[in-house]
Amino acid sequence: MHDLIESNLSRVTRRQFFGKSASGVGLAALASLLQRDGALAADAPATRGAPALPGLPHFAPKAKRVVVLWQGGGPSHVDLFDDKPMMRQRAGQDIPDSVRGSTRLSTMSSGYGKWPCLPAIKPHKAYGKSGIVMSEMLPNVGKIADEICLVRSMNTEAVNHAPGVTFFMTGAQVPGRPSMGAWLSYGLGSMTDNLPAFVVMTSSDRGKTCGQLFFDYYWGSGFLPSRFQGVRFRNTGDLVPYLTNPQGVSSESRRALLDEMAAMNAAHMADYGDPEIETRISQYEMAFRMQSSVPDLVDFTKETKSTLDRYGPDALVKGTFANNCLIARRLLERGVSFVQLMHAGWDQHGNLHTQLAEQCKDTEGPSAALVQDLKDRGMLDSTLVIWGGEFGRTPFGQGDPKNPKGRDHFGRAFSWWMAGGGVKPGTVYGATDEFGWNITQDPVHVHDMQATILHLCGIDHTRLTYRYQGRQYRLTDVHGNVVKGILA
Repeated sequence: MHDLIESNLSRVTRRQFFGKSASGVGLAALASLLQRDGALAADAPATRGAPALPGLPHFAPKAKRVVVLWQGGGPSHVDLFDDKPMMRQRAGQDIPDSVRGSTRLSTMSSGYGKWPCLPAIKPHKAYGKSGIVMSEMLPNVGKIADEICLVRSMNTEAVNHAPGVTFFMTGAQVPGRPSMGAWLSYGLGSMTDNLPAFVVMTSSDRGKTCGQLFFDYYWGSGFLPSRFQGVRFRNTGDLVPYLTNPQGVSSESRRALLDEMAAMNAAHMADYGDPEIETRISQYEMAFRMQSSVPDLVDFTKETKSTLDRYGPDALVKGTFANNCLIARRLLERGVSFVQLMHAGWDQHGNLHTQLAEQCKDTEGPSAALVQDLKDRGMLDSTLVIWGGEFGRTPFGQGDPKNPKGRDHFGRAFSWWMAGGGVKPGTVYGATDEFGWNITQDPVHVHDMQATILHLCGIDHTRLTYRYQGRQYRLTDVHGNVVKGILA
């Protein structure tokens, strides 16, 4: 017991030493931050962004920016991206036991006695010079077929929405770990002082089908310092709260207030060395700078009519997926490194025949427009675009076996597409069996995809780690391999 007390006292002494010493690491970092922001040195030269960790990137990145077009609920791979003629021949017949095996399914269908094969509800066709076959419900994605890599062999252990989303975003099905955007912000720093490095926007199908909730931990920082978490832009009112000064408060007064608060926080930092104090100051400063950068961000008057038409009729409707895609391009132009658009509405358990086409109508056009827009501006080669959801949908129909109305969750095999940022364009990677059930070629697990994304950003996923609770953690945990077949 005596040894334990002495050990604890020793740790407290060290913490106090580094916190109170003028040469402490935390205070030095704070001084650098304040000098950069002008709170301690008004004449200090301006810098752009925040530096990467020492030694990062590990090698030259293909992607300097990442945008994730998240389709929450589970887009149906067999309806959209992985057409199976055999399923049309066997429509209504049970999918054989030899195909289904011991596949883990959700509780909504794991006890079914019937497994009626449900083929794609709309015809498919070949698009582009590459001849990639996709649903006719994806005409705009078809127009960029020669820019995308369609991955038909994604797989995950998750069978429910929140664990599935959390798995890709953080590397674990249980909340608490840092999100991918937080890892990249932590490792690679930022390219701008005027906007966050990591921005999140959400949208939904506006009540057309079963929407999914958006939890903060999908873009959280987990055990990393909280300054690396994503900043969520709102769908109503100001994009970010408190950007507007209260009535009667001038920008000069606010600047003076921030300087006084920075000085008080600096004193607190010197006493305790808490990195969250540094976060607090940096966030105050970011909010002040965003007072001028955000109004410009959402000033669409300089966008051409042809550009707005490309994003569709909802391009200027706040809170829509189309509007978020347009803002995403403007964020990427202004130096934001990681943009995460989260759209809910792909959970078609009982309305597949009516609402799947509506989801495509709302989202596939803006998704394709973003890719084409980036290409036209010379940004696609250095921007990685990712389109996908937490899993696919079952090849069998859900509901009345004689007249199924929907599909259940399905993680054994599903499809994503990627574009730009070092991805091989106009290609299909991976394959499934004649029922779209089992992967027959080149499986890509969630951890493999995470490793590949980090690789495209110049990061060896095994070397970007953070020590927490006595062990080194990483986004891919102890798993994951770079999928070299999708690299250009």
